[in-house]
Amino acid sequence: MELKEQFERAAAESKMLSEKPSNETLLQLYSLYKQATEGDNNSEAPTNPFDFVAKAKYEAWAALKGKSTNAAMQEYIALVDKLKSN
Repeated sequence: MELKEQFERAAAESKMLSEKPSNETLLQLYSLYKQATEGDNNSEAPTNPFDFVAKAKYEAWAALKGKSTNAAMQEYIALVDKLKSN
């Protein structure tokens, strides 16, 4: 199976996990997904200092700057597979 197909399958499976992952794991899934689908985070940082969720998402994605699309896809697939086996 091609990497992109495996990634899309993992993205679909991530929505059907038996248990909701921790917030830290959800951030990891989010940032890997964004890096795999959009590349480096070039968006503006959130301006509302009290929007902690937006800030956490922005920082998690920005931390992956420079990671290739394929590497992000592979890490995302591995994380979803690990979550499915728990």
